Amino acid sequence: MSSLFATAPEPTAIPISFVTRAGWEVLCATLPEAAQRFARAHGYSGKPGQFLALPTPEGDIGHVLFGLDEPDARGHDPFRAGQLPGLLPPGVYRLANAPHDTRLAVLAFALGVYKFGRYRTAEPPAVKLVPPDGIDVAAIARAVEAATLARDLINTPSNDMGPAELADAAQALAQRFGADFTCVVGEQLTTRNFPLIHAVGMAATRAPRLIDFTWGDPAHPKVTLVGKGVCFDTGGLDLKPSSAMLIMKKDMGGAANVLALAAMIMDAKLKLRLRVLIPAVENAVAGNAMRPLDIFPSRKGPTVEIGNTDAEGRLVLADALAYADEEAPDLLIDLGTLTGAARVALGPDLPPYYTDDETLALDLARCAKAENDPLWRLPLWGAYDSWLDSKVANINNAPSGGFAGSITCALFLQRFVESAKSWLHVDIYGWTPKAKPARPEGGECQAARAIFALLSERYG
Repeated sequence: MSSLFATAPEPTAIPISFVTRAGWEVLCATLPEAAQRFARAHGYSGKPGQFLALPTPEGDIGHVLFGLDEPDARGHDPFRAGQLPGLLPPGVYRLANAPHDTRLAVLAFALGVYKFGRYRTAEPPAVKLVPPDGIDVAAIARAVEAATLARDLINTPSNDMGPAELADAAQALAQRFGADFTCVVGEQLTTRNFPLIHAVGMAATRAPRLIDFTWGDPAHPKVTLVGKGVCFDTGGLDLKPSSAMLIMKKDMGGAANVLALAAMIMDAKLKLRLRVLIPAVENAVAGNAMRPLDIFPSRKGPTVEIGNTDAEGRLVLADALAYADEEAPDLLIDLGTLTGAARVALGPDLPPYYTDDETLALDLARCAKAENDPLWRLPLWGAYDSWLDSKVANINNAPSGGFAGSITCALFLQRFVESAKSWLHVDIYGWTPKAKPARPEGGECQAARAIFALLSERYG
């Protein structure tokens, strides 16, 4: 990130003018006559995403024009400026005028620089940006570094990102900020009473584990983050088709985003007592894999009938949530890539969230909009709770019928939260299927910036 921003105003920085179709003629009239003729000769009109570099008389780049959506346009994208890093030639640039939201435009610019470079060399940014006045560069860097962490973890293929490697990444983050780190591994899960985490991960050659670290003043309000860390999901014996398995390296996206959120919290030194819990497993196929209609105890006590082995994320989260709930935190938050039903209902860009805390729900919606980190509230619809009933156990992890899959998953998890003062569940996708401004194809940081903004308001 430090390589992206120019450390001091550069007198030779190339100006970038943002323009809309409606404002193009006004802006055009302010340009030198030769630049106006050049722009018109190239058919420039200020349509969203339209880019044009205007030359100096010597043939260098003297000015850049970039089109934005109208702020009230249907489908307006506050991250449109995230296209610029992929369009600009090498150089130092500055904003010549204010986009609709300067902070979000700078954030989008920085997010748009990202390239996954673990297996192919990614060149450092060839562009630099002079931060506009009033922009908190440290806050932008914090958000982008967190997003980079989440993206890198998700984009790493599962052969290099199993439960142990995910634990290593969490431990490195914990050590960076002086957090206390522990990990419960393999058969220890059974002796320490995490039977559902063990059941999901026991068929894999790579041992399941529960990652656990704490940070901050114990006297401060307790905020606990729980992230689904299924490092690869075959679906288990209810095997996924190959098309659905293709991007299942992203099934630890909840864990990746929890680590991103934790990084922002610790870097900003928020006044809270943070705990992070990540059940890290691989849902594999083997002779000892859990079977449909198997019944397992849970940490909290209720027995769980396995209606579908591909509904494994809620199982590992159930034990972790129950463990977190034993401390009665002030706020308990879980993130997971949980249901295809959420994608059917809201698509890949708009994760649903669930809470019975009306103030939390409203505050989060406001923060999500302000941060352009979209979230949409869905109900914990009590009338569907009976769908989770089992004839032979206390609860079924995957009720038949196929309706309201994201809601019934949330209701399942709610059974394991009792003492927390407030609980928030977010069913993220963690993936951008088709590149868009500031969001390259691949692993994505979702919900973390919105939740961080909320926590900053409460505990900053």
